[in-house]
Amino acid sequence: RPVYLLIHDGKAELKDASALRGKGAISTRETLKHELGKAVRVVAIGPAGENMVSSAILTADNDATGSAGLGAVIGSKKLKAIAVRGTHRRVNVAQPERLKELSNWFRDSGRNFPEVINRWVRDPFREFKTVPGPELKKDPCFGCLGRCARKVYRSSDGRKGKFFCHSAYFYQPWVDRYSGDWNQSPNDVPFHATKLIDDYGLEVKWIDRTIRWLLNCYEAGTLNDRDIGIPISKLGSLEFIETLVQKIACREGFGEFLAQGIEKAAEPFGPEARKQVERAGYLSEPGADVYGPRLYIVSALFYAMEPRQPIQLLHEIAFVVSKWLVSAIHGVPLSHVSTETLQAIARRFWGGELAVDFSTYDGKALAAKMVQDRQYAKESLILCDFLWPVTDLESTPDHIGDPTAESRILSAVLGKEVSEEEYYRIGERAFNLQRAILVREGHYGRAFDTLPERDFTVPVEFDVASPDCVMPGKNGELISRKGAVVDREQFEKMKDEYYALRRWDVATGLQTRATLESLELRDVARDLAQRGLVGG
Repeated sequence: RPVYLLIHDGKAELKDASALRGKGAISTRETLKHELGKAVRVVAIGPAGENMVSSAILTADNDATGSAGLGAVIGSKKLKAIAVRGTHRRVNVAQPERLKELSNWFRDSGRNFPEVINRWVRDPFREFKTVPGPELKKDPCFGCLGRCARKVYRSSDGRKGKFFCHSAYFYQPWVDRYSGDWNQSPNDVPFHATKLIDDYGLEVKWIDRTIRWLLNCYEAGTLNDRDIGIPISKLGSLEFIETLVQKIACREGFGEFLAQGIEKAAEPFGPEARKQVERAGYLSEPGADVYGPRLYIVSALFYAMEPRQPIQLLHEIAFVVSKWLVSAIHGVPLSHVSTETLQAIARRFWGGELAVDFSTYDGKALAAKMVQDRQYAKESLILCDFLWPVTDLESTPDHIGDPTAESRILSAVLGKEVSEEEYYRIGERAFNLQRAILVREGHYGRAFDTLPERDFTVPVEFDVASPDCVMPGKNGELISRKGAVVDREQFEKMKDEYYALRRWDVATGLQTRATLESLELRDVARDLAQRGLVGG
């Protein structure tokens, strides 16, 4: 029978959750809050987690989610939710005054959610429009120092919820196409689509990609409404999204195939359906490249090394470049990130100016390693992806950020000095641990460190932030990546350099025992060695 875990002031108890079986994640959260008190913090799964759908998520307070299949892991243990309540709410840190000084520095620096990114969703070129009018209210995370642009939406029926970034606009273009322009005929369908996905306990990005695959197959004549029991012809309607999400979360009919991911779902339908998997992409159509490797060369290594879209890695360089673009494209200083500032940031954060010269593959391997190590350490600290690292500052004369900020925060919390290099080593260790797990599970090094074929063969035609694919080149000159693909030979050379920087075996792309042991991962090194999965 299902249970939920109640933790009260450090005491844990398993409680019967039979009455919650089949309930949505949001419904479960609100039910437990009603029973246990509003002060209780809850993380829960929906039907997708109970049925161990591969993309099932955890849903927490303020509509925060834990993705990457965590919902399926929890569901496999018959655990419906975790509820936490405590009377001792103060978290003790070793050096509170120092931490307060760092918080004040961050607050006074003016660092905030990059408005330039917020403008992307209003770009008429791509018709990514946020919800209009007073329906939106700001609702940042607890303790946010960055004046974040996170929003809560209230629909016409009184329902409220987070409506932000990808979840806010992914279904909107389909609604426009199905029922007319959203800004002309406001309706709540995009909001309800997102909340439906949250409640069933599925990941919005994963559903978005699934929809793209279904539509591509429908237009190619490979799938139709009747055969799969999902009204693809009504894409953009509430009926379509309700049917799709329910079938996947409950593994009903064709939803049984989709619950395993579109790669698995495509197998019975032949080469055309498998071809459409690549076309489904991430966040973009085949000709577009949101943070992708045809536009941002360094992203080729991120995508090749990661099991899913590595959004936090993609953001670090792209956020700064997008601020540079605001001024570069218009020829007037609309942003504090000039060419000189961009290059200075690249020298301080990414190993040199070549990191932001997108006319060459040089310098990208070092930049990729530095970004990965920094981001994996940042994720371990649970710092906001929109605000950290502090790469740039509008309030300072040189506008260059401070890469030591995170290590200083950690030092204040622990009460012992953690240098910038020691902080990055934490990230390097975490990244290598993930790599070891991936290798153990079948990602056998170099041959598996690759990209979808479309990145090598389909030229990039546009980008959300820059329709003409304008990027910084040598010495910051404006170049266009329009028509570019990833060069296979240069990509392999970039991998050579990357493996060497990682101290992995260059020929195989496998980690060496010596490298793992130097990172205090001796047990991991021993396990991989016994499996024959270490290089050199």
